[in-house]
Amino acid sequence: MIPTTLPPPSIPPAKLRQQVFTRREVMPVHHDILWRIDLGVVRTQTMNEDGVAITLGYWGVGDLIGYPLSKIKPYQIECLTDIKVTVLPLELWHKNVNGLLNHIQQSEELLNIIHHQPVSLRLWKFLLWLGEKFGIAVEKGKLIDLCVTHQELAEVLNTTRVTVTRILKEFEAQGKIIRHKKAIILRLPNQLTP
Repeated sequence: MIPTTLPPPSIPPAKLRQQVFTRREVMPVHHDILWRIDLGVVRTQTMNEDGVAITLGYWGVGDLIGYPLSKIKPYQIECLTDIKVTVLPLELWHKNVNGLLNHIQQSEELLNIIHHQPVSLRLWKFLLWLGEKFGIAVEKGKLIDLCVTHQELAEVLNTTRVTVTRILKEFEAQGKIIRHKKAIILRLPNQLTP
């Protein structure tokens, strides 16, 4: 389950406004507002000149998102779950330096992942990253508590849906993952049976 609470902010709550968005809703973008995610998961994305979606990141509880963190056009924030966010106006950004640094670090992690070769290693590293960010420990491994389609995985990793499906089947045959409904359980090395 994705964490549902966040430690209290250092900004007085009276100055903060919260908003709620539903799954698959596209959040509005503003040039002078950042959003802090208090509940749920979003992905940021753009499109190339051929109209192909390019995922820029996956963001969850505690992460800061918003158009001011990007120079990419077009820029879109899509809710992958129902979400609740806190509006952070320009005059409060300086109080969120750790959140801003975290955004940069996560962007660099994803950039590093998408440059691994072969694609199977790229996919495995991305699944590990998702497991670290959105996973919960279960008896059989780490459940990635986020419904991500094969097409969405392909968009992040700059490959095809067919390739992602084939590699996931290979991972399953190797015992590296278990399919659980629409989610994936990662079987990490210390959980694999000899």
